[in-house]
Amino acid sequence: MKINSKDDIIEYFKNGYKKKFSIGVENEKFLFDINSKSRANYKQVKNVLDFLKKFGWKEISEDKNLIGLNNNKQSITLEPGNQIELSGGLCENVHQVCAESFKFQKQLDEACAYLGLETLSIGYDPITALQNSPNNPKKRYKVMTEEMPKKGKLSLEMMYQTCGTQINLDYSSEEDFTKKFKIISFLTPLTVALFSNSAVKQGDPTGYLSYRTKVWQNTSRAGLPDFFLDEVTFEKYADFVLNFPLLFYYKNNEYNFPMGKTYKDLVSHEEANSENLELHLSTIFTELRLKKYIELRSLDACEWDCHCAGPAFFTGLLYGNLDETFEVIKDWNKDEIKNAYAESCKKGLRTEINNKDILFWSIKLLQISKKGLEKRSYLNENKKNESVFLKNIENILKNNLTKAEEYLNNFKK
Repeated sequence: MKINSKDDIIEYFKNGYKKKFSIGVENEKFLFDINSKSRANYKQVKNVLDFLKKFGWKEISEDKNLIGLNNNKQSITLEPGNQIELSGGLCENVHQVCAESFKFQKQLDEACAYLGLETLSIGYDPITALQNSPNNPKKRYKVMTEEMPKKGKLSLEMMYQTCGTQINLDYSSEEDFTKKFKIISFLTPLTVALFSNSAVKQGDPTGYLSYRTKVWQNTSRAGLPDFFLDEVTFEKYADFVLNFPLLFYYKNNEYNFPMGKTYKDLVSHEEANSENLELHLSTIFTELRLKKYIELRSLDACEWDCHCAGPAFFTGLLYGNLDETFEVIKDWNKDEIKNAYAESCKKGLRTEINNKDILFWSIKLLQISKKGLEKRSYLNENKKNESVFLKNIENILKNNLTKAEEYLNNFKK
């Protein structure tokens, strides 16, 4: 499909309209060697992927190198430092999301037990120095390793040392998109604080609760652009995409690297197609981004006890109780949000927006999310609705203690 103009990009976004909403979740994990406590190298991770084929996963290769797996609409891919990522299928409800993740974790645990490895779901590698991080032969990572540090001093730490959780949510119209995009943008500081889980680097506290966010704030092509806090339309986002620098594009089954060019420079060429548009959209590393869905990207990775909480929280807010959620944030000051975004990775729930701390706003929004999930009324086999997955957030807010602070308390002991 040709993408030769801004109108074509706008039409691409409109093709994302959904009458029935789904939830998609991507979660990343580190793999460590049990004996050496070093990160798994490519050979070890390749062995994991080979082991997982017994569960029906099919090989994804590049130049004869195994770089991932797929199974129907799910995929397993490798991040630059061999972090392993599950991109789940489209789920109707959070029960399905959690069951999918549990099934994958069980398969991965079996593979790791057999191969002498273990998983760690945390926002930043607490042990390994950057120079000791492993890598793999994926082509796109070679150019990213060369180019990303030029405009973001912590870009390599982002690539090789971080793990996150991404939540993909649908929209039914441009108006629905604009409202959801604004809510997610405004809630970015709250998301960072509430789901912070990366306080340690190379065995020492960093002074941050989400050091992962601090890294992303100093990464090329990332952050929270000012216009995200306005009324974002498809046209505004299309302009953003057109003027955003190209990292690479695909031609004749090879990556090409047009340094100094934007996507606008590509639209008059035959390479301006949906494949390269999607590739370009995937290299915009902002806190949220638009594809044919909205991708929410501000959560640190976490272990099983909190893994389902993020998808449940935002499903309740954005699918179950959108209008009430919008009423909470609609009058927040944009400058305060920008300041809170800068501070939230360090101050966590103590960060203030609109004269109230994020703890206050989180308690308020948790109740709105819970009502939204109850209203959706998706029940599991025990007749429990999706709000059962909010328990971890309830504990965080009750104890005023994030996963990062809990980790630090145990770390000090």
